[in-house]
Amino acid sequence: MIERRPMIAGNWKMYTDIFESVNLVKAVSAGLRGDEEADVLVAPPFTNLSVVKPFAENARILLGAQNMHWEGSGAFTGEVSGSMLRAAGCTHVILGHSERRHIFGESDADVNRKVEAAAKSGLIPILCIGETLEEREAGRTFEVIAGQLAGSLAAYTAERDLPAETIVAYEPVWAIGTGRTATPAQAQEVHRSIRRWLGERFGEKISEHTRILYGGSVKPDNISALMSEQDIDGALVGGASLKAESFLGIVQFRKKG
Repeated sequence: MIERRPMIAGNWKMYTDIFESVNLVKAVSAGLRGDEEADVLVAPPFTNLSVVKPFAENARILLGAQNMHWEGSGAFTGEVSGSMLRAAGCTHVILGHSERRHIFGESDADVNRKVEAAAKSGLIPILCIGETLEEREAGRTFEVIAGQLAGSLAAYTAERDLPAETIVAYEPVWAIGTGRTATPAQAQEVHRSIRRWLGERFGEKISEHTRILYGGSVKPDNISALMSEQDIDGALVGGASLKAESFLGIVQFRKKG
C-alpha cells in the first residue's frame, strides 16, 4: 500500500487581524516538535498572507489561500488571482469550500475553472466537496459527491490526467461548525468512494497518491480515530485551528490501534 504523508490544514476563514495572525502562527511554530507525522498548512485571510509568510517559512509551515479567481487579471473588484497568491507566498489554495458554494453561490463549473487556473498558476488546489444533511438523509451522499467531483474536475476528466499534487477535502456540510462529526466509519466510507471515483477516471496510480482530507468539527479528541482509517489522509480544520493549543493537538495526532 502506498504511504501518503498526512496533511493538517488550518482554515482561518474571516477571523484574525494581522496581529492576531502573526501571534497565532508564531504560537503554532513554537509548539511544533519537528517530528510531526503530517505536513502543516495554514490559510489566513488574504490581508494577512504576506505578514504570516516569513513566520510560516521559518517553521516549515505551508501557506494556503482560502479562494481565488479563475482569471489571471482584469476588472474583477474584490478578487485575487493565482499569480497574486504565489507572490504572497502561497503554495496551496482552498477551492469550492461549502461556504463558497452555499453562501456565495459558486457552482461546480466555477470551481472547475478555479481548480484549472490554480494548477496553471503553480498552486496546489485543495478541492472541497460535501453533502448537506438533507442530501445525506435522502440517501444521496455518494450521488452528490460523484457529481461534485465530476463537475469540479471537468477540465481533467476528458484527458484522464489530474495534476499529481491535487488534494481533495471531504467536508460534510452538516458537520462544519456544528459540533457534529461524521464517525470515522462514515468518513472512511465516503473517502473510499472518492478514491474509487478517482481511480476510475484517472487510474490507480493517481488515485493511490491523492491525499483526501476530512473536514467537519475536527478536534484533538477525534483526530486519532479519524486518522486510523485507511483512506483519511489528514484534516481541513476550521474553528479548532484558531487556537494554537487545539490546532497543535490535531497536528500531533497519534493513530489508534
